[in-house]
Amino acid sequence: MAAVGELACTYAALLLHDDGIPVTSEKISTVVKAANLKIDSYWPALFAKLLEKRSVEDLILNVGSGGGGAAVAVSAAPAGSAAPAAAAPAVEEKKEEPKEESDDDMGFSLFD
Repeated sequence: MAAVGELACTYAALLLHDDGIPVTSEKISTVVKAANLKIDSYWPALFAKLLEKRSVEDLILNVGSGGGGAAVAVSAAPAGSAAPAAAAPAVEEKKEEPKEESDDDMGFSLFD
């Protein structure tokens, strides 16, 4: 039941925001009731309180950024290493792409 309440309030908040209506707990509840869904009474107030402090755009644009970043593992080269890892950047070789044949070369075209 918790997943239904969370999803219902999420969609209700997005719907209200998309229509330019201020997102309040009463309006979220109204949208959820209009969708004929039964949710726990704390969900609309929880979402309204969150959206007082953070904008919907901010939440959408930062989805996946999460709270804390993942730790980055850095490995040091062994003490006696002769080749420094970042001293010389790798040289990229240009790869020549094969030319595409045009319709004229094949003896027919798209509109024949």
